[in-house]
Amino acid sequence: MAGAPASESPPSRIAKVAIINSEPMSSGRRVVTGVLLLLLGALAGSASPARRADSEADLLARLERELNPVKRAKLEIRLGRVKLFQAFGAFDRENVEECHELLSAYLERMKGAWATLNSSGRQAWRHSQGFRELDIALREDGRFLADLKHRVPYQQRAPVDKVAQEVDELRDRVLKELFPSEHPPKKTSGLAPRRGPDYSMGMVQG
Repeated sequence: MAGAPASESPPSRIAKVAIINSEPMSSGRRVVTGVLLLLLGALAGSASPARRADSEADLLARLERELNPVKRAKLEIRLGRVKLFQAFGAFDRENVEECHELLSAYLERMKGAWATLNSSGRQAWRHSQGFRELDIALREDGRFLADLKHRVPYQQRAPVDKVAQEVDELRDRVLKELFPSEHPPKKTSGLAPRRGPDYSMGMVQG
């Protein structure tokens, strides 16, 4: 019988994870595997259907060559989500320490994307490209992290809490740049500022 092809398309990879998800497992692990499916779908969908899911090595090589700040930020976002996917994989293998390390690496990538955009001189409310993709990614990732936080044992939860909080704070900063008129100084109103429109899930294109 002929051997398996050297590379797999995203649907075949997702199918393999779906098979794993159908096997008997604890409810906590089943939820984490479901999150892995969602993350894998997002990573695979960030490229065209003809391309494979993001490769960390490929993204790093592209980032090293890229000079355009918006494109650099998008690559950093995609690298961050690769790390987030790896963190959930580590937790699924019951390696909480590695999960924490990968979550820190994820956060650094997302902060790097923000720093790249923030130092570019672009006005997000006029030219939202890059800022918008970062907002979408942070919003979705915040949901994944909130779920993970409830699965990690309480004694080991602090690092996940810290990352989740910093992701939320970072998204607030992005939203203030995207919608400055919707984030007035707190002293002028007792009402909480709006969080901006709820984008549909978008793909981060390089």
